[in-house]
Amino acid sequence: MNPVLELREGSLACEGVSLDTIAEAVGTPAYVYSSSAIRGQFERLDRALSGIPHRIHYSLKANANAAILRLVRSLGGGADVVSGGELYRALQGGFAPEDVVFGGVGKSARELAEAVEAGVRLINVESEAELRLLDGLACERKRKVPVGLRLNPEITVDSPHAYIRTGGKGHKFGIPWDEGLSAARLAASLPWLELAGLDMHVGSQLAELDAYERGLERVLGLLEAIRGEGISSVRYLDIGGGLAVPYEDEAPPDLRAYGRIVRDATRRTGLELLVEPGRFLVADAGSLLTRVLYRKRSGGREIAVTDAGMTELLRPSHYQAYHHIEPVRPRQRVTVRIDVVGPVCESGDFLALDREMPDIEAGDLLVVRTAGAYGYSMASNYNARPRAAEVLVDGDRYAVTTEREEYADLIRLERHALEWRTT
Repeated sequence: MNPVLELREGSLACEGVSLDTIAEAVGTPAYVYSSSAIRGQFERLDRALSGIPHRIHYSLKANANAAILRLVRSLGGGADVVSGGELYRALQGGFAPEDVVFGGVGKSARELAEAVEAGVRLINVESEAELRLLDGLACERKRKVPVGLRLNPEITVDSPHAYIRTGGKGHKFGIPWDEGLSAARLAASLPWLELAGLDMHVGSQLAELDAYERGLERVLGLLEAIRGEGISSVRYLDIGGGLAVPYEDEAPPDLRAYGRIVRDATRRTGLELLVEPGRFLVADAGSLLTRVLYRKRSGGREIAVTDAGMTELLRPSHYQAYHHIEPVRPRQRVTVRIDVVGPVCESGDFLALDREMPDIEAGDLLVVRTAGAYGYSMASNYNARPRAAEVLVDGDRYAVTTEREEYADLIRLERHALEWRTT
């Protein structure tokens, strides 16, 4: 569980700031992020990779909050983006184009053109058709573009949910393994592309490290075959992210073993290592504050209805994910088995089902832990619910980094005086 939440004077605090204070000031629901936790995770990963040329590129899809991007940039990190919107966010967050790696399975021509024009460090390509499209766009702009090949290592991994497995045979991601060498030949032959990297991503929430080891062996074998073809332009080895984060009682990943596997493989290649952590850096740093609206009973089940639900944290509903939940002000209470549900008009709207926890009442402030990744980034306006505020804590101070949406924001882009068109 999140080590930056500590009990102080009868109330949980994030670093030096009481969660009660934050909730009173900004309301609920609200996301609260710890600067020290993000710094700590970044530094631990950086140390694990010491001794080899490497760069940590933070994966924006986990949480693209501008304040977090500035914090990662201040630590020396780069950015990993998977859409034109994320590229825009990264550049607005202060990352230089050469700090950005652009991936994603379905990049549009517009998004690829934006990446070419920006001059990003690397575009990771996922099909031969994308290579040809990108070459044409680069030709139009007379810009040589460095590309990496995202390869599907076709490795079966043990991860908590099928939706976060990305490197198995038949998955939509990456270039099929048996087409890797032909894709490399094509990339090297296209006049406006430079084959600069090999990329793999075997999945998310990987507690066992053998998937990295097996994937790297496959990539290194392909690199040898590529070099055997006389192609010597590859300079990056991109191994994606995927390091596990403990949500319940799981053991954290063994960073020493991870570093040893990755360093040994990278030294054999002579390449610069790129890693793309997202969840690993921010999940444990974030908490979701929510208040109990009602307490009720139905069909023999105890139910607490809170003001946060699937619109603020989709993971429990979408992935059946576990998040620890507790009162911000612990009191001596008996435990109860209870459903913690949200206000959204869906039976699948819940934060926890049949959870044993301290008995809670209407008005209680709760904290949902490990909510820094895929919380706000997957939030929605379903049921016309304004999105929550985001807060960053740094020591004994805090700041609102994203204002709570107002009702007017829900209709800001809608046109009320329609301009009709005919064909």
